[in-house]
Amino acid sequence: MDLTFIVVLVIVLAIFFDFTNGFHDTANAMATPIATGALRPRVAVGVAAVLNLVGAFLSTTVAATISGGIIREGRGGVDITPAMIFAGLIGAVIWNLITWQRGLPSSSSHALFGGLIGAALVGAGTGSVDFGVVFSKVVIPAVLAPLVAGLAGFLATRLAYRITRRPVEKNHRAGFRVGQIFTSSMVALAHGTNDAQKTMGVITLALIAGGFVPTGSAPPFWVILVCACAIAAGTYTGGWRIIQTLGGGLTDIKATQGFSAEAATAATVLASSHLGFALSTTQVASGSIIGAGLGRRGGAIQWGTAGKIVIAWFITLPASAAIGALCELVARFGVVGLLVDAVLGLAAILAIFIFSRRRPAEQSNALEVDVALNSVMTRQERRAAVKRRSDDILATRRRLSDESSLFTLGQEEAS
Repeated sequence: MDLTFIVVLVIVLAIFFDFTNGFHDTANAMATPIATGALRPRVAVGVAAVLNLVGAFLSTTVAATISGGIIREGRGGVDITPAMIFAGLIGAVIWNLITWQRGLPSSSSHALFGGLIGAALVGAGTGSVDFGVVFSKVVIPAVLAPLVAGLAGFLATRLAYRITRRPVEKNHRAGFRVGQIFTSSMVALAHGTNDAQKTMGVITLALIAGGFVPTGSAPPFWVILVCACAIAAGTYTGGWRIIQTLGGGLTDIKATQGFSAEAATAATVLASSHLGFALSTTQVASGSIIGAGLGRRGGAIQWGTAGKIVIAWFITLPASAAIGALCELVARFGVVGLLVDAVLGLAAILAIFIFSRRRPAEQSNALEVDVALNSVMTRQERRAAVKRRSDDILATRRRLSDESSLFTLGQEEAS
């Protein structure tokens, strides 16, 4: 098979991964403003898409970490082929879709790293991966970033409540909702700055492996443009399953907490992008939301949901690496192996998508409204709404019962 064709396949699959990264991670920026009613759902994802697009043009530091850091292409005689990158991308895409279908906010970044590392280890040996870079730029940030963001979210929430002193008052709540528009926009911008670069790095790595650009090259402009558009398009499609998990599944988010969590997330991600840390915005956002939940007096964390998310964090890297390694084993059979990988990967993607259609309501306006209203109302307001609904049902039953009795009485008189 022609090398150029393989590189084209890699680029197409990388762009599709970038698209899945967009809808998988929309919740990082927009789950809390949707949950508190600060932004309408479609407006929120539209704003996130535009800012993801803009953020992708701001830096290429993280892209360099992937294209010339984690994978040792062109150093020490290591030869990474486009076929290996193709196998790694299949692992990343499949794991992304599995966790999306389950509504788990796992790390798209770690899925990508895991897939590439697994394929490189099988195809080129242990010398193909710079484990020092993996440890310093991936593992350490993966452990520290959620803790730092959680602590920042906790302190910011406590400070916000201390300043207002009356956190449930309507004017304070409205003010924080306005603030959420700014902070959620910053998170979306930070997400584009950090996550779009990862796909840029993969495509650049494929171009280097194929001999189309020299080793150590920065991403060409067309790569930056295509990746920016792909992640923006994916973001605009929503990803309502994960929005529902982060918007109400972890804790009952109020506007003050949402503002604090997003501010902590944006600060952490932007700082990491500047330092070239390829961390997971999903982990940062989840940590910030948990910290904000703990920061409100009386706030409760759904630790069962949090536990599932943490488990997903731990298994994402090895699971995607295993899929990438398996695909690379198949790809070693040459043209036939690559075709088998492509067919099986497409079949897995279609199967996950078809299975997800069993819950089509997750993209409906009704679910979007439920997500948005769930945390807008206070606990007392929700109880009152439930009571009103119950009273309405009882009144309807009584009316139907009375009408039935009158109908029966009329029949008896007529006879």
